[in-house]
Amino acid sequence: MIDHGVALPYYRLHVLPAVVALASPTWQREVWLDPGQFEDLKYTVHVLFDDFCDADNPWPWLGQCLRSEEEVELMAGLGTAYNAVQDSIGSAACDKVYLDSPGWFAVVAAAARLAQVMVSNDHSALSKLHDAGYRWPLGAEPVASATDDQHGES
Repeated sequence: MIDHGVALPYYRLHVLPAVVALASPTWQREVWLDPGQFEDLKYTVHVLFDDFCDADNPWPWLGQCLRSEEEVELMAGLGTAYNAVQDSIGSAACDKVYLDSPGWFAVVAAAARLAQVMVSNDHSALSKLHDAGYRWPLGAEPVASATDDQHGES
């Protein structure tokens, strides 16, 4: 896998939680169907299709908020799955109609696979930064290496 990094990490901080929300039917029912909550399907769709990515055409987002070609392909698949549901029930349908749609399982499955890949890619990128000596908070002293046996004298 080639990790293109991301030029717009702030965008990714919006995209990943939106993908995770689409991957979680429990979250969808507990949050999106609660009128007291801010987040709903419309918000999530705007994040992924309008504001921080374009699930209909994610290729320009490679290296921007998507790290790999696999992420781009999976985002395109998520866009296709969502559009199929929207085409079958209409864009004006309420969230509950989307969640109850027979095609919604394909949206959840596509989002789950994309979420898994995105989290794995972020973990890999973070691990590479750590291996290169970057520590948080910036300027912190390096932590003990795995070869240092801190419990050897106990």
